[in-house]
Order: sequence, then C-alpha cells, then structure tokens
Amino acid sequence: MSPPQLPPLNDRYQYDLARVTVLRWFGVRADFPHDARYRSRMSPVNLRHAVRAIILDQDDRILLCRFDIPKPEGTSVVWAAPGGGVETGETLLTALRRELLEEVGLTLDADPPHVWHQEVIDPGHAAGYDGVINDYFLIRTASFNPRGALSDAELAAENITRLEWWRLQDITDYHGTDLFSPRDLASPLATLISSNLPDRPVPLGL
Repeated sequence: MSPPQLPPLNDRYQYDLARVTVLRWFGVRADFPHDARYRSRMSPVNLRHAVRAIILDQDDRILLCRFDIPKPEGTSVVWAAPGGGVETGETLLTALRRELLEEVGLTLDADPPHVWHQEVIDPGHAAGYDGVINDYFLIRTASFNPRGALSDAELAAENITRLEWWRLQDITDYHGTDLFSPRDLASPLATLISSNLPDRPVPLGL
C-alpha cells in the first residue's frame, strides 16, 4: 500500500493535517484540528464550512439528497445528507435550521447532538475552495415527505435533483456508480444507529 499524499507543508495547520493523515494511515487514532479560532489564526486554506443533518426515521432510514454534479468527464452523482454552507454571522445550529427549512421543510424543536466532523483538503471537492468542513448533527423524527421552501428549480441550481430515504443495508449493498458522502457512509452510520451518542464528534474521512 502506498503512503498517503500530503498537502504542501507551508504552515502549521497543514503540518497538523499531514501529521494526522500519516498517523491514520498507520492505524493510529488521531483527530483533525478543527477549532475555529485556531483555523482563523493559522490557516490560509480556503475551506467551505457546512452543516449537515443525519435525519433518521422510526425505521432507522436516513434521508439523503441526490446531487448531480457536472464535471468535464460527465455528471457525477453523490448522495449526501441535507444541509449547506454556514453564512457569515451564523452559528452552526442557526445555519442548520435554515438549511433544513429550505431543503426538506423540517423544523427543529430542540438542539440536535453534534455527532460527526469532516475535513477534506481537496481542491476538486468543492468548486472555488481548497476543501470542505462538514459538521453533522443527528435528528430523529417520524418519516415524512421532504418538501422545503426552495422550488425544484432552486434546488437544481444547487445540483439537488431529489431526496430519498435509504436503509442502511441498501447503502451497504450498493455497488453502482453513484457515490456517498462520506464515501464510507455505511460504517459510521451503522455505529451511530447501534451505539450510544459519541462523547465528541467522530472525525470522518473523504
């Protein structure tokens, strides 16, 4: 197995990312630095910060958005949790509430637990950015027909073509060309469904 590709080590933040990448490659548990004050001081990397909702119904199905992403080689289909970018001045939960109303029509009565944290340094992962930060929150609810405030045309402008409920087993058994975000969604999702809430957000890979 080849060692992982590392980003240019031109600042402390990138050094820490590289260190964690190497440790994980050798099977050592390590968390990516994700304190916002640290990142604002130390990192010139332009990351898109987003919030996403792991919405599980009474049958432990997860609600996912289908993104049809145009690329030079053709359209790439990615299934990802509802959510979107954190706007200037918003807290994570304020952004989450706004995105859920816009995309799926769900109103939150309480503050959901923060269960996953993802940082990806990859210029091809989000147009106009060097990578992404996704913070995931767990929401349990009865099954519903997702219909948010955004029109179909507005959703399509964000590359969202539909929303579907997925069973964990269907994700595990899927062998088609569509991708999931994170790529190994089935693994952390299975742990989340079968275990107690994590004490701190679980770090995810690509």
